[in-house]
Amino acid sequence: MGSKIFLDANVLLDFTLKREAYPVARQLMERILNAELAAYISPSIVHIAGYWLTKAYGAAKAKELLLSLLADIEVIEISHEVTLHALNSKMTDIEDALQYYTALHHKLDVFISSDKQLQKSAISSLPVYTPEEFLKSII
Repeated sequence: MGSKIFLDANVLLDFTLKREAYPVARQLMERILNAELAAYISPSIVHIAGYWLTKAYGAAKAKELLLSLLADIEVIEISHEVTLHALNSKMTDIEDALQYYTALHHKLDVFISSDKQLQKSAISSLPVYTPEEFLKSII
């Protein structure tokens, strides 16, 4: 098994909604499905993805897609302590802070997001890469 990665909602949505960045998101998901990478998300990511998938496809299809993803992606918890740490961090985007500090707490290797602002806030122990950057780094 390769790197332990946290997937931000934008990566899952690029894949499931087949948005502009779908090709690279699909490449990343193929690595996860082939067990080359261990992927993790938080309950908030499930919530965010569920909202947008339901709007796009309806509740039944959204649930089907999420259940399919969760066969290969593990949901990790965020504790009260981690929440407080995230809210007291220098990150101004609360959602990003909660996701980032959850991944940091679980000692994941990489945080994958298309959010360039999040990259600027990252610390060396948990780098933030775009899907493209990450895939290039592991070739």
